[in-house]
Amino acid sequence: MTSTTPILYSLQNCPYAMRARLALLLAQQTVQIRAITMKDKPAEMLLASPKGTVPVLVIQKDGKKDHVIDESLDVMLWALHRNDPENLLYSHDKNALPEMLTLIEENDTEFKPCLEKYKCAKRFHNDDEEACRLECEPFIQHLEQRLSRHTFLMGSTPSLLDYALLPFIRQFSRVNKSIFTHKRYTHLRHWLRYHLQSTLFSRAMFKYPLWLDTHEECLLRNSS
Repeated sequence: MTSTTPILYSLQNCPYAMRARLALLLAQQTVQIRAITMKDKPAEMLLASPKGTVPVLVIQKDGKKDHVIDESLDVMLWALHRNDPENLLYSHDKNALPEMLTLIEENDTEFKPCLEKYKCAKRFHNDDEEACRLECEPFIQHLEQRLSRHTFLMGSTPSLLDYALLPFIRQFSRVNKSIFTHKRYTHLRHWLRYHLQSTLFSRAMFKYPLWLDTHEECLLRNSS
């Protein structure tokens, strides 16, 4: 790898880091990945992005100040604007990207807090677990309805939207697996199974050694 290979600070099971890794792989972007834990954050990462959350993508420029991208959606868009071989941005439809960005914002600002409440209720055996799940339902059922019309969230082929939402729907499915098998989630289950069984997802979830333990220079795997 060269000294200017972008560096991605990443946390294994963070949904935001997962969506960034997925997009970088789909866009075939070569990056050096530095696996971290939130309890032991590298000083280099904090210097680049003081807010201390992942993902953090550091784009090194010879003789110039590094460019830092520390929002997951921005990492996805950076990667796919550079290379989008599977047309995940649906460039044939000028209305597609604004629609996707609206739904991603709804996921991140409305669904995600409800999902966190649902996860906590299950983890701590709270008696409001079902009420918390029902708070998630409007967004989940909207996705179910979209998938009843076509195989993926935007149409017959995958899109940015599918991969931006995938890590969060995965979390939702795992909170109460017996409930997720209910017929109300038929299309969403098929969609999720397709993605989780893919080679792409396996590559995105490959477990790298912690960078602070080894300082090993690893590249995000672009091949199985």
